[in-house]
Amino acid sequence: MRDNDVQRAVTYGLLAAWAIHDAEEVAFGPRWLREHLPELRERFPGVPDRVWKAVEGVDDREFRAAVAVMGAIVGAAAVAGARTGGRSGFYQGALTGFGLHGLVHLAQAAAVRGYTPGSATSPLVVVPFTLWARGRLRRAGVLRPARARDAVAGLALAGGATILSHAVARKITGGR
Repeated sequence: MRDNDVQRAVTYGLLAAWAIHDAEEVAFGPRWLREHLPELRERFPGVPDRVWKAVEGVDDREFRAAVAVMGAIVGAAAVAGARTGGRSGFYQGALTGFGLHGLVHLAQAAAVRGYTPGSATSPLVVVPFTLWARGRLRRAGVLRPARARDAVAGLALAGGATILSHAVARKITGGR
């Protein structure tokens, strides 16, 4: 594999890995949440009621639309990464956020002591891809040093993109 091919695999690979992971979330997420919401409310009574109401208000159409919006964001990050040879801060932040969000899925599964949507592809796709991509970027000399604030920024980027995706999806689908 040539260096240019590797760079494309690293940068556009983010979009491919995200698509595999989010296919699992689309296939199982909304139904799983509807079925498990009463048990989640009981198990986690400290979660504010407004959070549960917001979660309950997301229907299948809104969820799929939010995933499409997130796909556009991840795609933009992948393109930014490809155009800069992996140097883009947006791309590296998205890559970091993607990997850390995979760990969040695993923590969620541990918290409920079972399957949660996204927890199957996180250890098989999300985390390994992120580690591989970061290793390739490091060897190419373009990976920014890992700092705690980068992890916080990556999670903030993932969280902000999720909130934005749902807000746009709600507008598109005419939801609440």
